[in-house]
Amino acid sequence: MPYTYILECLDGSYYTGSTWSLDGRVAEHAAGLGCGYTKERLPVKLVYWEEHDRIEDAFAREKQIQRWSRAKKKALIEGHREELKKRGKKQFGFLNTDIQ
Repeated sequence: MPYTYILECLDGSYYTGSTWSLDGRVAEHAAGLGCGYTKERLPVKLVYWEEHDRIEDAFAREKQIQRWSRAKKKALIEGHREELKKRGKKQFGFLNTDIQ
């Protein structure tokens, strides 16, 4: 079954990936055999995963999550689904309200 997953690295950063074998891929990352990003930030910890019907769906979800802010990823990991929409919206503010 295909998966999308998020690892938390030693430096507190998140790595998002997709795979056919979750246990095997996480073990590769933990052994330093994953990608260069996680190899430089060991140890890693699996903090989130989703199952998908097709690998294409897992890969598309991986790419979606990779574009998210750290705050939005954290909301997903912590199960705060209601926060996902709020954290995904940009906040705009103006320094000078006397625009002419």
